[in-house]
Amino acid sequence: MVDTEDAAGPAAALPADLAAALAAFDRHLAAERGLSRHTVRAYLGDVRSLLAHAAAAGLTRPGELGIGLLRSWLASQHGSGYSRTTMARRAAAARTFTAFGYARGLLSADPGPLLGTPKTRRTLPHVLRQDQLAAVLGAPGTQPSAGGGPVRDQALALRDTAIMELLYATGIRVSELCGLQLGDLDESRNTVRVLGKGGRERTVPAGLPAVRSVSAWARAGRPVLAVSGSGQALFLGARGGRLDPRAARRVVHARLATVPGTPDAGPHGLRHAAATHLLEGGADLRSVQEILGHASLASTQIYTHVSVERLRSAYRQAHPRA
Repeated sequence: MVDTEDAAGPAAALPADLAAALAAFDRHLAAERGLSRHTVRAYLGDVRSLLAHAAAAGLTRPGELGIGLLRSWLASQHGSGYSRTTMARRAAAARTFTAFGYARGLLSADPGPLLGTPKTRRTLPHVLRQDQLAAVLGAPGTQPSAGGGPVRDQALALRDTAIMELLYATGIRVSELCGLQLGDLDESRNTVRVLGKGGRERTVPAGLPAVRSVSAWARAGRPVLAVSGSGQALFLGARGGRLDPRAARRVVHARLATVPGTPDAGPHGLRHAAATHLLEGGADLRSVQEILGHASLASTQIYTHVSVERLRSAYRQAHPRA
């Protein structure tokens, strides 16, 4: 389904050829690129914005797109006050679209490689300390009653504990957690099989607390919420369907709020904490890269957060004149 609004709001209907190209791009992203629904939605919104800009300039066919038009579109986005990160994503979406159009014969040449990418400032979120997470994971979980009684509340509490333990133990993405199936957890090996970005599968180790929590949820909590349409989903929502990432985020925010003084963070904050604590414990960057499922080591490096005290300790231990 083609998104009919760009990120800036409603846009006029596109000329037929541009609309057809956008619809074909939608199918390409969903079926051939293996991108997440969130990324597909963002790319479609970006490209629709580009094509609306082209239509406003009098273009009616994809083959009329050139580097001048791409640059004028990005300039208009910059003038609207979008962040560097958003600008970089929009440039990437435009390049992906023009490469697609060129490969499909919609463009005689690909202007995308000529389009520069705005440099982004990589900022690291506050890292949850080990003692903070220990307090959160050790606190009794509370789940407001939704009219289902104490048995249902206990099932939701088991689920929420399993979510927190598994996200922190493995550093997996919230979308990966929600996509887990029954049987993906190997209790004999303390590992979980994860389907990551681009359909890449990996096996991630999990600590005993996480394995036990997930097992307790699967045995005692999941059957309480399961319905005929639950399928093989490991984590379920309150109505029995597969857990939605938004619901998982609410779980994380609520659990962190149970311990006063703990910074608010979502699932990505637990992922960042997991990577940071692994590195602080002596894990090498390559191993953390494999655990997180990054295709590039450069992506893993943004999760590293080395404290001054750790640097001083390493220096004292390693330098002969420390």
